[in-house]
Amino acid sequence: MVTALDDLHRKLTELPEPHVLPGTAVESAIAGSVDYLGSDAAIRSLEADVYWPKWDSPWWHMLLLHELGEAHRIPDRAVTGMVEGLHAFPLKIFPIWPGELPPGASPQRDVLCHCALGSMVQILAACGRDVDRELPWRELPWIEPWFVRYQMADGGLNCDETAYHQKHECPSSMVGTIAPFEAMLLGRPRDWTADRAAFVARAAGFLIERRLMLGSPTVHNAEERHNQAAWLKPCFPRFYLYDVLRGLAALVRWADITDQRLPLRAISGVIDHVLATFPDGVIRLQRLSYDGVGTWTQSPAGDWVRHSPAFRFPLLEVTSAVGQASPYATRQWSATRQTILRLLDHERVVAGE
Repeated sequence: MVTALDDLHRKLTELPEPHVLPGTAVESAIAGSVDYLGSDAAIRSLEADVYWPKWDSPWWHMLLLHELGEAHRIPDRAVTGMVEGLHAFPLKIFPIWPGELPPGASPQRDVLCHCALGSMVQILAACGRDVDRELPWRELPWIEPWFVRYQMADGGLNCDETAYHQKHECPSSMVGTIAPFEAMLLGRPRDWTADRAAFVARAAGFLIERRLMLGSPTVHNAEERHNQAAWLKPCFPRFYLYDVLRGLAALVRWADITDQRLPLRAISGVIDHVLATFPDGVIRLQRLSYDGVGTWTQSPAGDWVRHSPAFRFPLLEVTSAVGQASPYATRQWSATRQTILRLLDHERVVAGE
């Protein structure tokens, strides 16, 4: 008898192995971002603010290079400047309750959020730092406890501080959870602390329960139920944002490196959608993750003001165009597919759980 697992194995095996190459403009744009990150202008930007403005500041150039698999090209000068900026950050907590934000502190510029930290942890590790011995757990020892501290009852997190005020529901966020989950998967599981292992297991449970594609069932975070349709549309870069391919890659990696069994129900909906939408295995971008987002930016007078839309830069423009075949999203899907096949071969994808 052919089972659902047999059928999944057949579908993934029969899918062509695509080879999508970057466009000719990409290498020039990468070089431009690398040059910028090594410049005095980038250091001045980091000294003014490690995060703002979106999207044209060192943070976003570094994050995009990481998503491209080019983090090794980020100049050491920029990496050092970023680490120093994080060390000097005025707040090393996520203020939830009255009195936690000091008088005069800006909730926009003096507070980092979970998805921001989760993103930067991955960048620093990809820049060749030894995650377990050097960065970020030792040199920035407040980051791992941060994720543990702000994990909610269902295993997720939320970058909206008012979500933590809710007493009768647990309005976790996919966007607030995915980057911390990816960051905490770094390194060897046998070297993880007990707190980190527990965080990872609970965050995986959150993604499984959401089946990688469902918005929050809560009243407080009802907006996610409107966003879930967009999650089905691949985007690149994701920055701190979410699509189902990103979630699938992270959850499959969790099962692979932790020797855990992966419920078929958690991944089948996403896999069926991707197979039906991209039958040739080539992921074509269907939305701009960053569209419509505004930013804080420093005016010539030195004060920080709102600006809309956020700024863009050449590498962002050339890698994100809707409709183009994305070498990077395609590569992620191909790698994830191969890992799922390996899990299937070892009977670690299970039906009925």
